Amino acid sequence: MVIFSVYVVNKAGGLIYQYDNYVPRTEVEKTFSYPLDLVLKQHNEKVIVSFGQRDGIKVGHAVLSINGVDVMGKNTAEGKDILEYFNDPANYPISIRFGRARLSSNEKLMLASMFHSLFAIGSQLSPEVGSSGIEMLETDVFKLHCFQTLTGIKFIVLADPRQSGIDALLKKIYEIYSDFALKNPFYSLEMPIRCELFDQNLKSALEVAEKAGNFGAGS
Repeated sequence: MVIFSVYVVNKAGGLIYQYDNYVPRTEVEKTFSYPLDLVLKQHNEKVIVSFGQRDGIKVGHAVLSINGVDVMGKNTAEGKDILEYFNDPANYPISIRFGRARLSSNEKLMLASMFHSLFAIGSQLSPEVGSSGIEMLETDVFKLHCFQTLTGIKFIVLADPRQSGIDALLKKIYEIYSDFALKNPFYSLEMPIRCELFDQNLKSALEVAEKAGNFGAGS
């Protein structure tokens, strides 16, 4: 089983910690001749495919590298506009690697804030007083699990739908947060978590969860 990532969101909706444990690599690299037979466009500071799926390249995939060199958003490593670069016949043949667009730090901050709002909406929509809010969201490829503490800190885990033991993992992460963040004299509440011991123990907990599928006694 696979655990994809962990988010920690403070009570104000700010992202204070994020760790990508496993990022699926669905990337395709092809060599093209001029003219390029895919329609590309700029979106959110990236260049993505808008039309012309082929050979595993799908609509929504982003340009990740050109001739083996990673791109910088909508520009090449040399700072040239990617779309202009592709429109120049002198640059062909050209090798382009496509794949799922990676989330930027700003996008992760925005998504954490959006989930915080959805969590509050879920509580308000409840027919009963004192609803816990959203505890799980499910898609065909992953499940989002959320545990909120009494102080309003949210621990969020994205995992394979078949992964078991996530409730125990969330509580384990809370224990790690209490032991290695809250008890750290240099840590300020509600602020980003930058603690090596927190990182190490979180990674160990994720490894245990993936291998065993659950936490046994004494974990």
